[in-house]
Parts: sequence; structure tokens; C-alpha cells
Amino acid sequence: MNDISPEEVSALYSRITQELGRVIVGQEQVVKLLLVSLFARGHCLLVGVPGLAKTLIVRTLAEIMQLSFKRIQFTPDLMPSDIIGSEVLQERDRRLEYEYKPGPVFANLILADEINRTPPKTQAALLEAMQERKVTVGGQSRPLPDPFLVVATQNPIEQEGTYPLPEAQLDRFMFSLYLDYPAKAEETEVVKRTTLRELPVLAPTVAAEDLLRVQRLVLAAPVSDHVIDYAVSLAAATRPGQPEGLQVARDFVEWGAGPRASQYLILGAKALALLNGKITPETADVREVAMHVLQHRVITNYRATGAGKRSRDIARNVIEQVRELAY
Repeated sequence: MNDISPEEVSALYSRITQELGRVIVGQEQVVKLLLVSLFARGHCLLVGVPGLAKTLIVRTLAEIMQLSFKRIQFTPDLMPSDIIGSEVLQERDRRLEYEYKPGPVFANLILADEINRTPPKTQAALLEAMQERKVTVGGQSRPLPDPFLVVATQNPIEQEGTYPLPEAQLDRFMFSLYLDYPAKAEETEVVKRTTLRELPVLAPTVAAEDLLRVQRLVLAAPVSDHVIDYAVSLAAATRPGQPEGLQVARDFVEWGAGPRASQYLILGAKALALLNGKITPETADVREVAMHVLQHRVITNYRATGAGKRSRDIARNVIEQVRELAY
């Protein structure tokens, strides 16, 4: 039996966003979905140009939620051992012994900054830790802290000297969130806050144990069959080679979303429902998270390139059509 109620989760969310609002201007939807992914034990990919407070949002969340935080700046010369740690030869009592030095991955909340700037071997080291929630060095497996959550950032405009994440590795991320430029009023407030005074000192309002309690409730929350059917239908509609695949998928998609998309649609919907004080999600909750679950899992073909269609456009079409046909 879980010891936290949906009403308490909603109150927790309000306290987090209220404290976060003292530092972050705007970006309410991104913050909301980032918290949904954290509550659902899902890793998140933030995509946006520099200067949109991606790093500040994650660092501030860690401070508010009293989570240990590490930021890893990904560069072309970063090695796997720089992330997961390595064994170092030490002299003890006139004997040489190997001693394990943990890497920065041993923290509750990891910010993987510009993950597409490091070679695939190093990317794979982090992504394996994300999936297994442990690292293996020198033949010994070591569990990572619980909770363990990774938020990776990616710059969409600088492609020279980058290593785009392969599709199988993108699939490890529950959400991909796109940050847009702030409105003029929001940008004005950002300038005032950051150039006229120091940022406020935040009060920790949530404990790591609270996050674990919410995560347990997300898993335990019930879901009706028709909501699960709707989530599976959304994922299947993106697959061009399947009977459930829509025409837009057959025309413009090389590979559609796999079963992990269906799982994350339900987990995301459950966490979102709890933020709103509900114990069980509705199809509207699935629709709200669907774009962020599907857009990095839909792989377009050459026809889509010629027609100027992006994965986001196809995911949006699928969400609209499945909703109209099935519900």
C-alpha cells in the first residue's frame, strides 16, 4: 500500500512549481512535463538553442527536491571512464591495489549537457547506465542511486562536429521536449531578474523520499482498458508496415514507434493525472503527453524530406487522426 495520495501529489507539484517560479520565468509546460517524466522514472531529452535556461531548470529542480546533482559537459574527447568511473592503481601497505573511483554518474539527477557532442562509445556508456541503472567496471556491477534520472540537452542548430543519437538510443528517453524562445514580456522579466539583482536562495521543499513515494504510486495507479487500447493504437498508427498504420505513416515513415512508446504513453498519462489530483488517467492525459513520447521515435523517409515533413509533423497528424477515428 502506497503512503501518498493523488491530492498530496498535486500539492507537491504546486509547491515545486511555486518555488521554481522564483527563478524560472515561463516554460510552464516544459517544467510540467519534465516533472511528469521524473515522477514516472523516465529520462528526458531537452532540445533547444542556448540560453533558454535548460541547465538552470534542471539544477534548480535538484535543489528544490534535495537530490544530489551532477552536470556532465559532453565534449568530443570525453571517455566512458569520465562518466562511469574507473579503477586506479593505488599503493597500500607496500602493495599495489586497484581502487574504484566513481564517476559523476553516481548522483540522483544527471544533466548530460550537449549529449550529441561526444562520440557514440561515450554516449553508449551513459545510455547503458540509464537503462540498467547500474554500471560495470572491472567485472563488478555497482548500482546507481535511487532515484536515478537523466536529463540530456541537445542543440538543434549546430550540427557540425556532432554525433546524432542513434534511434535505439533515442528510444531510451521517455520524453523529448522542445524549448522555444520566450515571449517578449517573459524575456523582459528574465533580463530584469538576472541583471538587476542576484537570483534568490531557494528553500528545499521536497525530499528524495517524496519522489520515490510518487514513483511507486505512478506504478500502482490503475488504468482502464480503453485508455491502454488508445495508447497502443497511437503507437501502432505510426508503423508503416503494420495494418494499424495510417496513410501518413505509409507515405512518410521509415520506422514507427515501438512498444516502449506505448508503455511511456501510459506511464506519462498516469503521472500527469496524479499531478491533477486524479488516481487514474483518461485518454486526454495520453493525448497531452503523446507528442513528446512519439516525436523522437518516428523515423522519416526520403519522401518526408522532399515534402518538408518532420517527425513532429507526422506525430501531430497521427494524434489528430487516431483521436477522431477511435474516440
